[in-house]
Amino acid sequence: MSRTPSRRTVLRGLTATGAAVIGFDPASRSWAATTSESGTELAGIPRLVGTLLTDEPSLTAAADDYGHIVHHRPVAVLRPGAVRDVVAMVRFCNEHCLPVAPRGQGHAPFGQAQVRGGLVIETTPLADIGPVGPDSTTVTVGAGARWSDVAKATLAHGLTPPVFTDYLELSVGGTLSVGGMGGQVHRHGAQVDNVTELRVVTGTGELVRCSPSRRADLFHAVLAGLGQCGVIVEATLRLVRAPETVRHYQLSYDDLETFLDDQRALVEEGRFDYVEGQVFADADGTFRVYTLEAVAYGPPAGPAPDDTALLRGLRHDPSRVHSADLPYYDFLDRLAPVIAAMKEAGVWTYAHPWLNLMLPGDSAATVSARILDALTPADLGPGVILFYPLLRDRLTTPLLRTSDEDVSYLFDILGATPPNDTAAVERRLAANRAAYEAAAAVGGTQYPVGSIPFTPADWRTHFGPAWPGLEAAKRTYDPRGILVPGQNVF
Repeated sequence: MSRTPSRRTVLRGLTATGAAVIGFDPASRSWAATTSESGTELAGIPRLVGTLLTDEPSLTAAADDYGHIVHHRPVAVLRPGAVRDVVAMVRFCNEHCLPVAPRGQGHAPFGQAQVRGGLVIETTPLADIGPVGPDSTTVTVGAGARWSDVAKATLAHGLTPPVFTDYLELSVGGTLSVGGMGGQVHRHGAQVDNVTELRVVTGTGELVRCSPSRRADLFHAVLAGLGQCGVIVEATLRLVRAPETVRHYQLSYDDLETFLDDQRALVEEGRFDYVEGQVFADADGTFRVYTLEAVAYGPPAGPAPDDTALLRGLRHDPSRVHSADLPYYDFLDRLAPVIAAMKEAGVWTYAHPWLNLMLPGDSAATVSARILDALTPADLGPGVILFYPLLRDRLTTPLLRTSDEDVSYLFDILGATPPNDTAAVERRLAANRAAYEAAAAVGGTQYPVGSIPFTPADWRTHFGPAWPGLEAAKRTYDPRGILVPGQNVF
């Protein structure tokens, strides 16, 4: 993509101590800042409804994320007052070849939504949730809306999006840019598979409405497209009937293959609405304790749960079965007290060198066993290990890559490391890369929400047959390559 220099441009915006004048020199592609005693207007850029922030706290916050590993400092942060602010500033940045990245809740673990010397667009103000009625089949929401708020708004009418990530406080735009995975994926596909329409600001600053039948190339390049072709500003989501209550089962296993085989059987049979699993360390510090989580939805979304029928033929330890009936939203938001405790304990500020792999079903036990055998409780820290069984025919979004087998497993090691222990973080990053290569060798890939050092060549391999479409869309919709450089795709 070409990067044509343009004239020197001046921004003026408020800082913590007054106004700051920021000049961009395209010849050197560098910024310089001086202070000004007067003036709070923005000069040299379009008039905005919202705010362009250049104060130290805003820039520092935008140079960090949930991972606390990568720190790329922008020159400004846009807090849009309307979608037209996003359009105006992306056009401005495209004209001057400045990098841009949207940021939702800042939950990326490896600098994916950061930019050095460019613009970060906060999507949180774009959080409108459209009207919903009892007969609605979709809801239109702003990209900055949190999934928890979407759930509450739709549940008021007995409806729900069919798929949620386990943590509800993520933005809609954020999860749709990567996929949006949860325990319901085996039944309904990922969150990206349940989008009927998008409004997107392309890298040239064009506001486009797209869908499977309208500008389909852009629609398919944006969903799970890592922000490379457009900034999502609005999404229309499919809705289904919500249950009032659910029955949540926790089943114990002491053998990895049996645990994974039972997960596979459950999703192939469609016996449960939600299937996931966790791995824990035993008394010797070896990760060989497995818990299968399965959830059956009750009326009006499903029949009253029947324990005998639901658990028939499974090979868990029958003496260690735990089940509980919960209101549907309480189940969706079950991590809320855990997250609160983590924040209280300071764990939320730890580094998070996460590993997220898509493993082929036939190789999942072998590959994951080797990775788990090399893992110690100190490596994981106050983290969690997860398995999600996936059915390939439910995943229809071209850029959401998994294995070619009918059943795959999303295998997550969501570790946490004290941020000042840089040596431990580097060891985990190297281990992540080695684990990815082991997965790739058997036909697996990654789910791109983790901390795996990746090159553009790796991304071409990752996207495989979908790469030509993404590359063509990039040339069309972001020809100067300004969007989301933190992903290192192009």
